[in-house]
Amino acid sequence: MDLNSHNDAKITIRQRYGENRRIDGEYDEALAVKCQNGVFVGGKTGDVIAYKGIPFAQPPTGERRWKAPEPVEDSDGVYEAYFNGKSPIQTEWPTEQASYYPQGEDCLYLNIWVNHTNGQKDKPVMVFLHGGSYGWGGTADPIYDGKALVNKHSDIILVTVGYRVGMMGFVDLSYLKGGENYPDAPNLGLLDQIEALRWIQKNISAFGGNPGNVTVFGESAGGGSVSLFSIIPQAKGLYRRVIAESGSVVLTYSKEECRPFTEKLIKESGAKSVDDLLALDEAQLFALNEKVNDYNNFPQRDGRLIPENPFEAYQSGMSADIDLLIGTNSDEMNYWVGEIGGIAPFHFSMNVKFENDMRTLNKEDKKRVDTFMDSLDGQRMWRMAEFYNEMMFRLPAIYQAQEHAKNGGKAYMYYWTVPSATPFRKACHAVELSYVFGNLDETLYTGERADEQLSDTVMQMWTNFARNGNPSVEDLPWEPYDEKSRVSMVISKKPHLKLDVLREQRQLLFPLLHYMINPSYTSLDYNVPFVRKLVAGGAAIVAGIAGAAVLITHLLKK
Repeated sequence: MDLNSHNDAKITIRQRYGENRRIDGEYDEALAVKCQNGVFVGGKTGDVIAYKGIPFAQPPTGERRWKAPEPVEDSDGVYEAYFNGKSPIQTEWPTEQASYYPQGEDCLYLNIWVNHTNGQKDKPVMVFLHGGSYGWGGTADPIYDGKALVNKHSDIILVTVGYRVGMMGFVDLSYLKGGENYPDAPNLGLLDQIEALRWIQKNISAFGGNPGNVTVFGESAGGGSVSLFSIIPQAKGLYRRVIAESGSVVLTYSKEECRPFTEKLIKESGAKSVDDLLALDEAQLFALNEKVNDYNNFPQRDGRLIPENPFEAYQSGMSADIDLLIGTNSDEMNYWVGEIGGIAPFHFSMNVKFENDMRTLNKEDKKRVDTFMDSLDGQRMWRMAEFYNEMMFRLPAIYQAQEHAKNGGKAYMYYWTVPSATPFRKACHAVELSYVFGNLDETLYTGERADEQLSDTVMQMWTNFARNGNPSVEDLPWEPYDEKSRVSMVISKKPHLKLDVLREQRQLLFPLLHYMINPSYTSLDYNVPFVRKLVAGGAAIVAGIAGAAVLITHLLKK
């Protein structure tokens, strides 16, 4: 995105901001819905009523900072629901359009879209959780607007949820004095999401929704979140189905991997205790975030909320009571060609990340990777990218579907191959979002207006799954995934079923899943053979060093 379009996007998104106010006079009762925490009056566009900026938890400010979310208080007040709540605190970034929206600590709000022409009761409910590497994103991103989907599927109620990210939502404070009083801090964003689901259970029937037929879906960090819900007891009974797009339980960190972020926070803030951090006002938080947001954590496998081995939890059958639709894109890693500044820094970054990860493998498993790399065509950079497509995205998703089905759950898999029109992106991370929401003019990832016919098909698949747990559409039956058939829906210009997609790659790399190779980059060592060879050869590595810095800053930001 060039500077002009960057500024235009920022201006456009900020202009959408407003503050919902209490209504003391008359209001349009046809646009009003009574919830436990007030009567909310939405705005109508055509057949769709949008209720935006409804609080689902107490503001996580003051004494609630870095604490688990608390339920909203009951109220009989009448309130506008015209504007999105603020985005969570984050740095601005061109591919995270919600980062341009006004931000704040007080960010726990949700949006609801209802088609008022359909008077059906007990409508299926779809709840979307945004991506952003658990450090960015928000409901104000226009690609997540629910109007187009609900306009075409009048029996669906769509909800989008805001949650704390970065240092406000995923930080381990146990290394600071007083940190023992903040045991939830490493996973607050997940607890926010769960609190939103509790609010939905109590209130969605007032909008015509069925609290017994809730589908949670998300992409990237959102896909990781909904994958984790299946193995978090606190989330049980709050939803019926899961759609995980390009996200799995691998998008988590160990406690050790979370520590560098805390150390960075301590260094930049000068804090000796949690009380020191609590004394910071919001302006100081914004300034601190600018220094640390690029090093943000993923959810912590703390053994408390999230099992230390999430795969074992899937093996145990914890997920068996939900329906699962999960999939990935064929060229996930190509997304970061643009994120880290082009081909040269991407080449450098892939080599540094790859050589660091290879150090963790035993000799036999390194041979597996060598065999995998030798089996592929093309430049080494793209072969390494395919390794990460498999290890960080496709294979963990396959494992979740496999173990889910093995324990009696129903699972469906997809493999997205429709490419972006932007050079080098191909079928990259996030390219499917415009299709899923029907927001065809949102071309940030697609590079051009998305194909309307394919978008209609994908929306039909997703909404059919939300209705009855089966994503089949007319003339295109979709068979469940299991360890025997391994059938996936290849979503191409002409979607079709295929048995055991990339079977040889799966067989080679599946045994490596226990390494939990993830996007952790804060402790990368640049003293690796690739860099030493460049230096020894006297190569000009300015672009490479710049690429490494950007990798540390933005790898897996979406």
